[in-house]
Amino acid sequence: MRILAVIPGNGEGSSFIFARRQVESLAKLGIEVSIFHLRSRTNPRLVLNEWIRLRRAITEFSPDVVHAHYGTMTGFLCVLATSRPVAITFRGSDLNPGPGIGFLRSCIGHFLSQLSALRAGLICCTSPQLRDRLWWRKLNVVVVPTGVNLDLFRPMPKEIARRALGWDINERVVLFNAGGNPAIKGLSFAHQAVEAAKRSLGSIRLVQLNGEVAPENIPLFLNAADCLLIASISEGSPNILKEAMACNLPVASVDVGDAAERLRGVFPSRVAPRSSAALTQAIVEILTEPRRSNGREMILECSEANISLRMKKAYASVGQRQRGI
Repeated sequence: MRILAVIPGNGEGSSFIFARRQVESLAKLGIEVSIFHLRSRTNPRLVLNEWIRLRRAITEFSPDVVHAHYGTMTGFLCVLATSRPVAITFRGSDLNPGPGIGFLRSCIGHFLSQLSALRAGLICCTSPQLRDRLWWRKLNVVVVPTGVNLDLFRPMPKEIARRALGWDINERVVLFNAGGNPAIKGLSFAHQAVEAAKRSLGSIRLVQLNGEVAPENIPLFLNAADCLLIASISEGSPNILKEAMACNLPVASVDVGDAAERLRGVFPSRVAPRSSAALTQAIVEILTEPRRSNGREMILECSEANISLRMKKAYASVGQRQRGI
């Protein structure tokens, strides 16, 4: 089986690191995978060049399936570039509304996602909530969350992690993943909730991840913190939430994406309505008696190994339909 993975960005740093890790885990199953990094999705001239380059890559590699690891222009270019089976994984902002992206650009991107779904041989969504954003072919969707590398994201003593980062062992630390779009991640809302929690508990430090921390160091931050805070306006399936669970870090989250599903049965962790008072209370409850959660045992189904097996079966089903089996 040969899969051409089409991933936005240049493949450096934390850009779409979750998709690149999925490709690595597929290779461990004996699948031959090649990565095509889509370097531009907005400049018309560069997009045309990328389309030509993609067609050339498909011809040279001759994949059984072309897998677009995002919707919008990424998925659209893939379905235009080949008559081979195309898989598209929708991950969040390619279907969800949200601030931080221009209105016209957002509308065009969502429309291209919906058009791409009509042509795709395999449609994957990272959560049921995201599947419901599709206009059509919902019954054909395979819900597959992004897998977590349980070897990389694993529990370690908080004291050791804090010592490595130079943090005070006694301070209360809430971790927040602002990513590349703080507005859609709800940064101002998170600040409000933490400031309100300070009035009950005293000093709390809010540590923001903004994409500058090396991916291999993220587990240190998760193990050093007392709580992960998720305040996003919209999400598909927050990868940082699953990674926190794998490190047994408690999570305080608004009800967004599949957070409620993932955190069901995880203690201590809280899923709150999108109100400042409710999110503040969730933070206070977790920090009042700081301890680690049972998240790791609840996230085993989302290990990279399990998700890769599910994707391998999904790829095989596309090939069988193509051959009329």
